[in-house]
Amino acid sequence: MMSGGGGGGGGEEDLPQPLLSKPYLPQSDEPTTSNYGSEPEYPQITFNHGPRPFKDLPFLLLFALLSLSTFAFGLFSVFHHNPHRDPSSFSFDPSSSSCAPLRSHSPNRILESQPSALWKDLIWTLVITLALSAPIALFLLWLLRRHAKQVVYGCLPFFVLAPAFFNVYWFVACTMNSKCSASFALAYRIVVLVFVFVLIGIIGWIIVANWHRIELTIRIIGVAGEALARNLGLFGVLPLMTLGLLVYFAPVVVFMVYARMNGRVVPRMGSSGLYNCVWKQDKWVSAYFALAILTMLWSAAAMVEAKVYVISGTIAQWYFSKEESRPGRSIRSSLRHAFGPSFGTVCFSGLIMAAVRLVRAAVDSAKREDGTPGIVTLILRCCVNFCMSAIDFLNKFTINFAAITGESYCYSAMMSYELLKRNLLSPVFVETVSTRILIGIIFVLSAVYAIVVCAVLKAVTALGVDAYFVAALAWALLILILGFFVHVMDNVIDTIYVCYAIDRDKGEVCKHEVHEVYVCLPISRGDRPSIATRTPLSV
Repeated sequence: MMSGGGGGGGGEEDLPQPLLSKPYLPQSDEPTTSNYGSEPEYPQITFNHGPRPFKDLPFLLLFALLSLSTFAFGLFSVFHHNPHRDPSSFSFDPSSSSCAPLRSHSPNRILESQPSALWKDLIWTLVITLALSAPIALFLLWLLRRHAKQVVYGCLPFFVLAPAFFNVYWFVACTMNSKCSASFALAYRIVVLVFVFVLIGIIGWIIVANWHRIELTIRIIGVAGEALARNLGLFGVLPLMTLGLLVYFAPVVVFMVYARMNGRVVPRMGSSGLYNCVWKQDKWVSAYFALAILTMLWSAAAMVEAKVYVISGTIAQWYFSKEESRPGRSIRSSLRHAFGPSFGTVCFSGLIMAAVRLVRAAVDSAKREDGTPGIVTLILRCCVNFCMSAIDFLNKFTINFAAITGESYCYSAMMSYELLKRNLLSPVFVETVSTRILIGIIFVLSAVYAIVVCAVLKAVTALGVDAYFVAALAWALLILILGFFVHVMDNVIDTIYVCYAIDRDKGEVCKHEVHEVYVCLPISRGDRPSIATRTPLSV
């Protein structure tokens, strides 16, 4: 490693200096200034295998207080709910000026019906799709790991051909069907057909415009597939984390149901001057609903960030391990850190992302309601969208960095940005092209699966036209599950990117096959990736 001093010959002065050259000092969160220059010197970044101190405790305590309050008031709503909340079972008593329960009323009848053939076939199709989704995801991972080039180039034509086929098929089927053609005029069908073909043309133009990046993207996907294949336990742990979130949500939903039963039946004068019995909810119920919804939103966002933390911690341990050696209990240690010392950081990141989504939802809702907004409103929306995009960009690699170092959220945001900036690295390429190609691959794979399901249903069942509906739901379920696979792959690519930046910063090479690929990344959006002219660092 090169020295950071200012002395030496002229050739030595021209060499690039590493950003991080001092031993890692976890007790200090502030950069120090060198006595020989004005550039700050930061502590050396590496994976922190040792004990990690608790970070961002105020947000951990705030999340715990919010959760405990939700459960405490939820239990209160269960024990104090009013089982007699049906106003039809009460009548107004003029003598007491109140609503008195009727002595007898007929119970509600429960209608029983047998599930139809459609529901049976639908349930069986979705169950089989759910069972096949795991083997399909593992098979896709194997293909991306061993034959990424063939998969990508084989699927690229279908990015255009598949939507074109469905567009023409829909147009012809609707034209031949008397009911569809009667309800949907020919002129409108032609407009939709042309509009979809215009969208397909845009997709084709995007593929052609990014053709010079596809070869590098293939290699990036192959490296990420190799890293994920070495940590297959993530496919078991991450769904269990989602299941744990649903278990956490279940009592909150029950509490919200019981909260609606807190109140009483009171008399109210109607428009005719007569009193009717109506249900009046307690005033605190609305506040509890807001509290419960806020808790659920924060918990869901925090769980997403916890998954990213676990993925990043696991992949980083694989990256920084020695060649041909596998770190032991990497997933377990990542889980322990995510829900232990770094849980405050995870909650902080989740709070920021939940706030970003709420602000964007509010802006989109206002946009739909305004109709034709003025210039001031447009400027405010542009400013809000710019701020939200900046927060998204800043948060992108923060949780990856925190999983590697165990540092706080703000320090990780500062250091990850500084690390990429000082090493002239840009995440633009990684976050766009690879994600779009992976989404296109799972779309093509899910479409092929839906066609097979539709053919089987038409051959073995008597659903008729309903077979298309069942096949469409099977397609939606499979693409949702494979979308989770793409989410994991995206986070693996981002984590390897940060690990590569740390290597580049220290002048080291922990995974030579990664450096051979990531060294070819363009520095900015306008640059073209070069596969042959750039070489990785050598040590």
